[in-house]
Amino acid sequence: MEWTETLRDCVGRLARGAGSQIAVVGAGAPLTYADLHARALSLAAGLRGIGLGPGDIVAAQLPNGVEFLTCYLAAGYIGATLQTIHMPYRGAEVETLLAHSRAAAAVCLAQGKDASPAEIILSRRPKLPYLRHVIAVGPPPPETIAFASLAGIAADEPALPPVGATDRFVLLYTSGTTAAPKGVPVDYARFLFNASRSAAELEIDRSSLLLSAAPYTHLYGLFSVNLALTTGAATAIMPPFTPAALAAALDACRPTGLFVAPAHMSACLNEGLLTRERLASLRFVLISGSICPPVLAHAVQDLMPNGKVLQLWGMSEMQAGTFTRPGDPLSVRSSTAGRASPGTELRVADGTTVLPADTEGELQARGRSVFTGYLDNAEATSAAFTADGWFRTGDLALLDAQGNLEITGRLKDVINRGGVKFNAADIEAIIGAHEAVAQCAIVPMPDPVLGERACCFLVLKPGAKAITLDDLRAWLSARDVAKLKWPERVEIIADMPMTPTRKVKKTELIKLL
Repeated sequence: MEWTETLRDCVGRLARGAGSQIAVVGAGAPLTYADLHARALSLAAGLRGIGLGPGDIVAAQLPNGVEFLTCYLAAGYIGATLQTIHMPYRGAEVETLLAHSRAAAAVCLAQGKDASPAEIILSRRPKLPYLRHVIAVGPPPPETIAFASLAGIAADEPALPPVGATDRFVLLYTSGTTAAPKGVPVDYARFLFNASRSAAELEIDRSSLLLSAAPYTHLYGLFSVNLALTTGAATAIMPPFTPAALAAALDACRPTGLFVAPAHMSACLNEGLLTRERLASLRFVLISGSICPPVLAHAVQDLMPNGKVLQLWGMSEMQAGTFTRPGDPLSVRSSTAGRASPGTELRVADGTTVLPADTEGELQARGRSVFTGYLDNAEATSAAFTADGWFRTGDLALLDAQGNLEITGRLKDVINRGGVKFNAADIEAIIGAHEAVAQCAIVPMPDPVLGERACCFLVLKPGAKAITLDDLRAWLSARDVAKLKWPERVEIIADMPMTPTRKVKKTELIKLL
């Protein structure tokens, strides 16, 4: 069945037919779908008033909240594309992403926890010729526009431009953010179809209340929003994750569905914050972002009196690729990421040769939600697809006879720190420019809570003074690299293990940890 609706269609239909249905809780007074639609229409009028419209990129660096949701909808309502930027990113990452996307506007906080995102973007504006507006949530710094002033414009729904399901509405970026960013542009027909059909199999409907500990700037968090907006479910909002914040949100909102990474659950379990009463409202806990140890899945399930622990595997390039279903046995739900999402096909292959069940190989996918190519990057697009048209995920995996997926490793050289992935090559290039460094290699080291942390192996130049972890952190801080990408261990070695073609043998480095 062809998907024909946009976000404007979905939310407008709910506002007209079920306007009193609760759309958002946890951020002040609850908002109905009529309220949410009205706010989005008002902001859409404000964005149009400053010259934004079809084809423009509107970047959002915002925490989970009503402002993000309103911006997400309003950008789509005017035919623009919303580009997400993670909150921890600072000058180097933000400049690269805004320059690559050619964003016309950036919406951000006037003041964050330890910096002003608005002032950071303003400081990079001379290098961003396409950026026309910086819109600040909170008291606006000079040369920015107050978000509140745009959100207060009188709505004019009939004046909105036509928007279709095949139009692009979101632009996501994969792990590489400074050396080689890869933008993933997606149309409504792909992600909203995926969300709507996945919701049915996850038993999400208008009675559901969904809470995400993952940020909405990350596809997994955004997936929870898409599930709600395509079904009429409600979205519960919580502050940036801490174990205490998640526990408080569970108590206050009583969600029916919880979207988390393994690191979220491990941290809460370690602090004794997960109890049967606290989890009693949940029909499911969906775990994604990194491989979930079966022992963790069992520990969460044991604390759920009325719900099921589930797992999901997805990517920016396709949204939800696989997930376990509530009716699956615990042995499947605790040890696999489940079967393909509706409209998705998977295979494990060696090149284009399909491998038998339970044989490790490269995981490949095709289907209704899979993207068609990276933004302005024909080379990366060509490399991402096989000769017969399957998307190469870069993951190593097994598929059992029933089609259940087990991720066993990855071909991509990324660090997966608590579900937040970043390209090791980006950081290696920056550290490699240090005057004392001859060679640098970053590898993942196991961590019981976050899954992985980054360890930096260094070969120093002759006569160079030893580099400490604090030295590296100061070097990266001075170059506006986000803290989440900083190595958390340094090892100085005499020689780097190399292949005959002079590539670093990272598997040998990992053995040294």
